[in-house]
Amino acid sequence: MELRHLEYFVAVAEEAHFTRAAERLHLAQSGLSASIRALERELGAPLFVRSTRRVELTEAGRALLTEARRTLASVAAARNAVAAVQGLLRGTLCVGAEQCLGVVDVAGILARFRSMHPGVEIRLRQAGSSHLIEEVRAARLDLAFVAVSGDPPPGVTLTSLTTEPMMLVCHPGHRLAAFDAVDLSQLAGEVFVDFHADWGARQVSDRAFETAGLHRHVALEVNDVHSLLDFVQHDLGVALVPRPIAHKRKKNVRIVPLRETPPSWRVSVAVPADGPTNNPASQALLGIVGDSLTVPTVTPPVPAPA
Repeated sequence: MELRHLEYFVAVAEEAHFTRAAERLHLAQSGLSASIRALERELGAPLFVRSTRRVELTEAGRALLTEARRTLASVAAARNAVAAVQGLLRGTLCVGAEQCLGVVDVAGILARFRSMHPGVEIRLRQAGSSHLIEEVRAARLDLAFVAVSGDPPPGVTLTSLTTEPMMLVCHPGHRLAAFDAVDLSQLAGEVFVDFHADWGARQVSDRAFETAGLHRHVALEVNDVHSLLDFVQHDLGVALVPRPIAHKRKKNVRIVPLRETPPSWRVSVAVPADGPTNNPASQALLGIVGDSLTVPTVTPPVPAPA
């Protein structure tokens, strides 16, 4: 069994499509299909159920996928270990990041890493934090910058980088805009603009309302900060967002703190539970993150007005 056959198999499994997998691998589709058929003959079992629109894993294929990913990760770790002994950093570093974390300059961190280690190819994937954490757990990402509430799943370790309070943003003409601070109970019955369910800020808000026993109506779901603020600016709903996001646009929106102890939005770096010890590139990037932050920063909540 050749490693490239496993690489091709994983690509087809993840893309669920031979054409897309061939484009990702920069291969002719005919060559990719031939390699998969050779792997199936060697294993004596079909790995995919093929159709004109997509391919799906068979039971044998699902069993192989877990082991194939583990094997490829071990091979990459072995290569990295040899490079580390030689004093070199090369290979590929796969990083995830939720959009608009604000308190972490992901682009700046990656730029500094590239200037220090030009031999390492950086691959970046943006998505919601829940998805990114699952990608770290499955070894498809080396690390990810995420914002989550609660504990991570088994197989993932979170290191907190900073914490920010959630704040209300609304249209200047909204009934709540005149308040110096509001309680969650005052938001009951409002129409909300919010991110998709796997975004960290959405999870913080959902948990806060659930804990308070309050119903919340999210009518508009978006996948970027600027769209959220646009909808609020046009008075189509209110939103609860972390303080760095609230201050992205001060014109045509009103920022209102929450009273007492507001829900907290925590930004962390997610790594595999066994740490980045097998990946020198991950260790180097985490060192840059530590230098950029100096120490973990915990921003105190905004005090309620007297």
